[in-house]
Amino acid sequence: MKEIEFIQTARQTIAIIIRASYSPRETTFISPNTHEQQVGFVVYPAQGYIQAHKHVPIERHIKSTSETLVVRKGRAEALLYDDNQELIAERILELGDILVLVSGGHGFRMLEDTVLLEIKQGPYTSLAEKEHFQ
Repeated sequence: MKEIEFIQTARQTIAIIIRASYSPRETTFISPNTHEQQVGFVVYPAQGYIQAHKHVPIERHIKSTSETLVVRKGRAEALLYDDNQELIAERILELGDILVLVSGGHGFRMLEDTVLLEIKQGPYTSLAEKEHFQ
């Protein structure tokens, strides 16, 4: 099993799976700079320091909702679809795995009692943001 797997079609990245076992030795960003959500690992040694700072407002134009899920408890099967709603991959997610959803569609089957930490752009407006299929 790869520690980092890009689920792709010929035209698009659907998702990135980062397994719990992945542990970079240096700062490493997984997502390309072109993705609307940047995902990476920032690595510091003991006694490392990040100078206090704040982020200044920057206007960004976001076309879609990107989600990142972290399996905090349990196991789940991710069903990953392209933009034509065709199933292109099924992957089991284990404790500590990270799933970055970039495009296309997705669904899940819980294999155990599961808790997913979900990170996405906000604010969430309503269910009108979703198109259900299948």
